[in-house]
Amino acid sequence: MVSSKTQAEAPIRSLDQRMEALKRANDIRVRRARLKKDLKDGRVQIEQILSNPPEYVSTAKVFDMLMAVPKFGRVKAARFLNMCRISQSKTVGGLSDRQRSELIGLFHR
Repeated sequence: MVSSKTQAEAPIRSLDQRMEALKRANDIRVRRARLKKDLKDGRVQIEQILSNPPEYVSTAKVFDMLMAVPKFGRVKAARFLNMCRISQSKTVGGLSDRQRSELIGLFHR
């Protein structure tokens, strides 16, 4: 018996395309790791990142960025997001202007 559902297949990509995608993904991971370390060390402020996010941060989770801030753990990061009515799965690039300004405002209190 033949199944009526067909499995979706990813488009065929050349080796060069796959290698380029892996290179871009690795570059983004390295840059985000460096940014998180700079946040931890206090060389970069989270307000700067939230107000004008670099392109490589736009797909990062806001929760993960908050976790890199000194004196922030899971509970405090979740509380900040809940206060601003932001889902923990929201990305930095996906924040609305209201959410972005409310979150930045919490850091100025």
